Amino acid sequence: MKPVILTILLALPVPAAAQRMSHCIAIADAAPGVEFIRKASFRDPVPDYSVRISYITHSSYLIQGAGGISAITDYAGFHGNVDFVPDVVTMNHAHSSHFTGAPDPAIPHVLRGWSDTFGEAVTHHLELEEVLIRNVSTDIRSMGGVETNGNSIFIFEMEGLCIGHLGHLHHEPNEEQYAAIGRLDMVMVPVDGGMTLDTASMVRVVERLKSSIVLPMHWFSGASLQWFLEGVEGEFDIDIRRESEMTLSLRDLPQRRTVIVLQPEYLRED
Repeated sequence: MKPVILTILLALPVPAAAQRMSHCIAIADAAPGVEFIRKASFRDPVPDYSVRISYITHSSYLIQGAGGISAITDYAGFHGNVDFVPDVVTMNHAHSSHFTGAPDPAIPHVLRGWSDTFGEAVTHHLELEEVLIRNVSTDIRSMGGVETNGNSIFIFEMEGLCIGHLGHLHHEPNEEQYAAIGRLDMVMVPVDGGMTLDTASMVRVVERLKSSIVLPMHWFSGASLQWFLEGVEGEFDIDIRRESEMTLSLRDLPQRRTVIVLQPEYLRED
């Protein structure tokens, strides 16, 4: 398996002195790459210094760290016929497939990507043991217009990795937003071709982010996925897989940035 570059970053302070520093908002430093490990059940312990990513559906991923913390992105209330409660869920309210108004009350941390006050940005900076989860607000289209700060890009800092989820991104981030995002070693990108950003704009976003791994999501047809792959193939290797999950750690120096296509699959017991 060809390795893929990931980068650890120098830490810069966040505004609140009592908060953990973000190691993703920084200048890139030299670092090892990643090694992909065997396919595993979501019930299995995650190997030391590793993160497991499972593509559940649409734009929903399960992210699990070696320390036991788990998070589901764009949580819409169902992740499979399994008895499993994540520690954290994130949501965006562009469409009902990205959030639920009645999340399981057993979930300890529900992070909504929008504010209760229309147009105001919401700020999340959640520290759970070795994990930091934060967000950067962006705008979304709404009722023929724009809802300012209605979407959030969520960033998960786990096991030395900076993992970003663009949510229902409707515009290219501005310079301030790119700075707040920082370096993303891995980014989950909607590639529907127009319901979020058009393909050409999304290609510009991933090229600007310079992430080592890009995971396409929010694709409704092979056509829109193919358009995106054709748009990035000059700068990225393309790795199309049959599996729904991958486990990675900071190990080997890679050769080139890579788009990895995982197949969505609800969580199930082996």
